[in-house]
Amino acid sequence: MPPATPELISPRSPRVLAARRLAKRNFRGKERLFLAEGPQAVREAAGHRAGDAATLVELFTTPEAAERYADIIGAARDAGARVHLAAEQVIADISTTVTPQGLVGVCRFLDTPFEEVLAARPRLVALLANVRDPGNAGTVLRCADAAGAEAVVLTDASVDVYNPKAVRASVGSLFHLPVAVGVPVEQAVERLREAGARIVAADGAGDRDLDDELDKGTMGGPTAWVFGNEAWGLPEETRILTDAVVRVPIHGKAESLNLATAAAVCLYASARAQRAPGGCRSVTGN
Repeated sequence: MPPATPELISPRSPRVLAARRLAKRNFRGKERLFLAEGPQAVREAAGHRAGDAATLVELFTTPEAAERYADIIGAARDAGARVHLAAEQVIADISTTVTPQGLVGVCRFLDTPFEEVLAARPRLVALLANVRDPGNAGTVLRCADAAGAEAVVLTDASVDVYNPKAVRASVGSLFHLPVAVGVPVEQAVERLREAGARIVAADGAGDRDLDDELDKGTMGGPTAWVFGNEAWGLPEETRILTDAVVRVPIHGKAESLNLATAAAVCLYASARAQRAPGGCRSVTGN
């Protein structure tokens, strides 16, 4: 049976124009909607709910993608999303990627209020302070998810987590764990400390070595890792707010690690320490 005929064939359609505007931050903020592109992101969006509301509200798909990903289309419809069969040119017009995969979802904002993050007394948190690159932000979010972090917090000076590049780089992890946004760094550090977390900054110029901290057994408790700007790291006014500034040791000849790689090393170091005998996850039975 040949693929169905697209319903939307013009990039000038009001539905298409409304979706395309979500590539811009001011329209995302006004509508509290964002784009999720590709099968992995759309699949996760279709299965996600924020309270009583489904996260995925609308899905644009080519007929070929609708056949290839019939399970995702079914999940989207089950979630109550409006599904539009669209011509490839329409999908290309909405998409922000060079090679669209035939699926673009429109999703409700899903960030979690910072107070809810604190109330859960998270044991592992990634705090992004002045992180400006959306690809880095999304990748750190993915690393935090993989390491078992309970939350990611983006300060008010960081990139928009709903930037299409950040959403793509998270590879679906945006839908997996609480993400709080727009929190001033001083408030984030103070409140996370009050919630029981040790505040540890990751910085290549740190005065403590991550290996030494692990050997001394200081990493097994609840921890909030602070990751700074890609170009200039953490400013002194942020460093002095923390309980420790830790560097990832460079054993070879590399000059440094990029932000996402350093974040992965730090988060996994904490995850390992917390699961060791005496670590906070062992104490809680998780």
